[in-house]
Amino acid sequence: MEVVVAHTPAPLAASDVDWTALQNFAALRGQLRVSFGPRCNIACWFCHNEGDVPPPLTRVDRSRQPRPRRLDVDGYLTLITALLRAGMKRVYFTGGEPLTSHLARPVLARLPEPGPDVSYTLITNGTRVRTHRSWLSKTHLDKVKVSLHYFSDESLHAIAGTRVGIKAVLDGIETAQEIFERVELNTLLQKENAHEVRQILDFALERRMPAQFIELVGTDFNESRASSAVPADAIIAHLRTLTTDEHTEVAGVGQGRRVFRIDGVEIDVIHRNLGRHHVGQCGTCPLRPNCVEGFWALRVDHDGGLQPCLLRDDLRLDLKESLADPARLAEAVARHIASFTEGTL
Repeated sequence: MEVVVAHTPAPLAASDVDWTALQNFAALRGQLRVSFGPRCNIACWFCHNEGDVPPPLTRVDRSRQPRPRRLDVDGYLTLITALLRAGMKRVYFTGGEPLTSHLARPVLARLPEPGPDVSYTLITNGTRVRTHRSWLSKTHLDKVKVSLHYFSDESLHAIAGTRVGIKAVLDGIETAQEIFERVELNTLLQKENAHEVRQILDFALERRMPAQFIELVGTDFNESRASSAVPADAIIAHLRTLTTDEHTEVAGVGQGRRVFRIDGVEIDVIHRNLGRHHVGQCGTCPLRPNCVEGFWALRVDHDGGLQPCLLRDDLRLDLKESLADPARLAEAVARHIASFTEGTL
């Protein structure tokens, strides 16, 4: 039976828990990023796997393995439903590649009915969308975000180390547009695709798809290729030749972004020069000089953990023991986020 989630948080049980930090985070458009696991059919060198060991590293060193999977379908649905009832509104499904997971279909097919303020977004590399289109079209997903970091077989191979061709990715984008009203692109700026960024932009504009250009988030997993990072200055300069409709957004959580509107299509650039949203725990964090994200997402992994910071797995909260009691689970998350916000973890 489906659980109906209202567009405002359901009344919470009386307790000594302070829900303010969690609900403020949700009100500032914070994301709940739910990973179905590290499995992926390609291996982009910059993959951060939501804080777990990413596929590219495991492929070259079998001793480096991600956490074991401990969440099942009911566990995922319990966790998502509990956090929606606690006030979270924006849920993003990630991986790895979500559509390679055997859990994707049963979880996405049974998502709680969303209220008007709740959104479900699938983040995918696009290569499996056509294969799964029949059941995807029947889910509560309201947006698909396709990672398009390449625009040729050559750049796809250089970035993702795969024999999958670019046609499979572009076909997935076309299929997604046939199924969903909202399809967006995101592109990580890097040396390997610098010669194709304008082609990707033109592709998005021709198909009237919003697109986002992103600067590299450096992690321990991708530091060996950090020199591939490219700043956003060039694409910003080019966008300014196409439109004068530009504004910046620095409110809310996460990084600031420059937003351009070209013939009604929104193109935004995540630009580190605009700053980011930090909270109490960030004040004494030794990794803060390397942090370009700030606090913007709660990351749920397939082992039942929740992490408020991509770079700090020591701040991870294990929720497996709380799955039997959704109210206690939500309270544990609220306490954790309150402590993170205050800087007392």
